[in-house]
Amino acid sequence: MVHADASTFKSGITKEEAYKQVLEQAEALFDGQKNWVCNLANTASLLWHAYHSLSSPSNEVNWAGFYTVDPKKPTQLILAPFHGQVACQTISHSPPRGVCGAAAATKSTQLIYNVEDFPGHIACDSASKSEIVVPILDRDGTLRGVLDIDCAVIGGFDEIDQLYLEKLGKLVGETCDW
Repeated sequence: MVHADASTFKSGITKEEAYKQVLEQAEALFDGQKNWVCNLANTASLLWHAYHSLSSPSNEVNWAGFYTVDPKKPTQLILAPFHGQVACQTISHSPPRGVCGAAAATKSTQLIYNVEDFPGHIACDSASKSEIVVPILDRDGTLRGVLDIDCAVIGGFDEIDQLYLEKLGKLVGETCDW
């Protein structure tokens, strides 16, 4: 059984090391566990603790979590497990609204340096200044949701974040029973 220490990150580690630990711990947590709610909740926790163990701008992450495709209305995303402030409950992806809607509609990662420059940005939390959203696809390529990370500083994310979050999104998408 995985212990709560799975979300403990040493101080002074690099962003790459933190992401590698997140991926390792997520794989261990998902071993034998296919429930998407359980796996998304643990993944959000791992990310939250990883970011807050790092230096700026990573420790300025103010929201880390998921939206999943709403089974009652498949053209929208519905709030799923997360860490951070209370969030928007639903977001349309057909037509797409905001960064999450754009990632879902295009099935491609949205790396946003400054959310004020993104047409149609939804300000669930006015403190958010940058954002990265990764689509979550199952093994068949069906959209199941998005991984959404917000940061309280402009330029909070880069290509390293994109690389590792896409790996994590693939792991989540392909290991859960949706």
